[in-house]
Amino acid sequence: MALQINIDNGGTLTDICIMADDAVKKTKVLTTPYDLSKCFFEGLTKASGVLYGAPDVKRLLEEVDLIRYSTTQGTNAICERKGPRLGLILDAAAHDLPSRLAAHDADVFEALVGDRIVFLDAAAVTGENADVDVVKAINALTAAGANRLVVSFAGADFQALEDRFRLVALRKYPRHLLGAVPILYGSDITTDADGERRTWTALINSFLHPSMEAFLFNAENRLRAYRTKNPLLIFRNDGDASRVAKTIAIKTYSSGPRGGMEGVKAFSRRYGFTDSVSIDVGGTTTDIGQYKDGTVAEVRRGHVEGISVSFPLCEILSAGAGGSSIFKAVEGRIVIGPESVGAVPGPACFGRGGQQATITDASLLSGLFDPTSYFGGGMGLDVDRAAAAVTANIATPLGISLDEALMRMEFAYEEKIAAELHRFTHISPDTVMLAFGGAGPLNACGVADKAGIRRVAIPQMAAVFSAYGIGACDISQRYQVSLADPAALEETLRTLKVKAARDMFAEGCAEGTYTVEARLVADFGEGRTEALPLGDQPVVPAAFAAARSLDLELKAVKALRSAAETAASFARKAPATAHGKRNVLVREQGRMDVPVYRLADLAAGDFAAGPAILEEDYFTCRVPQGWQFVISDAGDILLSRED
Repeated sequence: MALQINIDNGGTLTDICIMADDAVKKTKVLTTPYDLSKCFFEGLTKASGVLYGAPDVKRLLEEVDLIRYSTTQGTNAICERKGPRLGLILDAAAHDLPSRLAAHDADVFEALVGDRIVFLDAAAVTGENADVDVVKAINALTAAGANRLVVSFAGADFQALEDRFRLVALRKYPRHLLGAVPILYGSDITTDADGERRTWTALINSFLHPSMEAFLFNAENRLRAYRTKNPLLIFRNDGDASRVAKTIAIKTYSSGPRGGMEGVKAFSRRYGFTDSVSIDVGGTTTDIGQYKDGTVAEVRRGHVEGISVSFPLCEILSAGAGGSSIFKAVEGRIVIGPESVGAVPGPACFGRGGQQATITDASLLSGLFDPTSYFGGGMGLDVDRAAAAVTANIATPLGISLDEALMRMEFAYEEKIAAELHRFTHISPDTVMLAFGGAGPLNACGVADKAGIRRVAIPQMAAVFSAYGIGACDISQRYQVSLADPAALEETLRTLKVKAARDMFAEGCAEGTYTVEARLVADFGEGRTEALPLGDQPVVPAAFAAARSLDLELKAVKALRSAAETAASFARKAPATAHGKRNVLVREQGRMDVPVYRLADLAAGDFAAGPAILEEDYFTCRVPQGWQFVISDAGDILLSRED
């Protein structure tokens, strides 16, 4: 195996998975949200120390064959509504479009756009006074506080109108001027005939673009300074990767969670699971997905916070509850998230100035964490600061004891994730829950109990499972064009193939090293679509004449995926030997000493029953009363509810 570094950047922690020869190793660093390139290089430095015994990032970057990167920054930005103020210029003929856009998600629309909207008559854009009208529209939005603009016209000639607007805008606001406001045109991103989808796609892309661009180009420039022989590859939410310059921001949305789903797919196949739901718990969100009958759910028109966009996305729900989510007492009850303390200042127990209560603080005070070994021993935890935060924010406002507050926090946390599981997935008696992410295993059994799930699987690489999952991606470029005239199919296909050849060359892929596939997709309305792969003689079937819209889709793929995982199994062989004991707050039993099992000390077939703690350097799992665990022959964990 070539030397590969996979990095998954989360809101609180950044995970690094190192694949070298037949070994897979891992490490983590704190995310630095003020400069993501800092934690990126800190992660590379720490990875080099894991690989060579001492930090040597120069050697690592000389020897590495692939660096893949995924992120939850886009997911977190949308979830927390953190990003630029957008202004929206619309066709006057589509006066009801804002209300239709808001109908998808009024809260997100208000956060991204609000009332920063200008309507412009199509005739004004093509008329003699176009310069004046375009300038007025732009000035009105910038005066209202917009620092990025989105232009989205309606009608069959929306592309021509947007191109005309672009010419005026470039002439009046040339890009070399310091005060030039970035403008994104809906047709730059997609030619989707659905105006609502096309506009939402442009808005979300524009919202995510600034932070992603600043970090990724900075990181790539720093890598170039080390003369890295291979470029940084960005893992996308369609399951493949591409270079920074060939990736648009919206395709980084939920790319970290999609990496986790690639891992779920491989893990489920390894153990023969046919129905798996997953909880990927990070610092800011819990990402929920489902694997069923050999695949993960993906829709051609994906969803961002429930909003339909023009690109295919894996169906993943990002719930605002994670290890760093803020707990508050509101009107006598506990409310969780979606706000997060992130990595800076972090949970109160991190000792970095945080004063809000989080599940990380509660877990420390409950005795689940050892303050000296947490985070592989690389981060001491402050019990007193955690107690002060939970007391001030939960116990005192609710008029309860500290221990009661801890139990209520844990219960509320598990209830919220279980409720989201039921809302987004279908749970059956055969369902297995995969728990991963740094905080995923911690309360997994409690979540499963409340969701009615009797088996929980925890991968050995759970702490960096999304980073591990992106290690099997291919390099690809994908295209989609609305085909207004079926007679133009052959010429449009030829044009796309030329574009694909140029883009794949820019990816470093010579002709003949990648495959090209094309298909026609007919949308007949009411959710019914039909797809037809195109061969050497492309034709539009007569049956497609009744379609509401017709799209030509093409993808060029350079295969990097390795062979399928070997099968593994769980079989009880011998009682596990505990590493020690820890005093833990146990529901309905108070504080008591429970055995602690270190994953590194356990062999295939070792088993034990709760109450207990199962842990490794970067994750901890509470094994409650009534649950038992067994280690597989591949080092993974299966927890089962006792009958």
